[in-house]
Amino acid sequence: MTLAVDLLNPTPQAEARKHKLKTLVPGPRSFFMDVKCPGCFTITTVFSHAQTVVICAGCSTVLCQPTGGKARLTEGCSFRRK
Repeated sequence: MTLAVDLLNPTPQAEARKHKLKTLVPGPRSFFMDVKCPGCFTITTVFSHAQTVVICAGCSTVLCQPTGGKARLTEGCSFRRK
């Protein structure tokens, strides 16, 4: 009896739908990112699932606010994934 799905070579779409621990190679979905302040253009490293409010060191504006999961960036902030 053959299976309709190849379990050793899953498609990237099937891997993206699975839970982070149920994939073929388990790994985290969180990441660090560089966030640029819209006021003073300083770059701050922020965790994607930050649980505290992150404030700019230069002009003390709020860069991101925590939600239930990922942190929400404020309007005008640009980011780059590390």
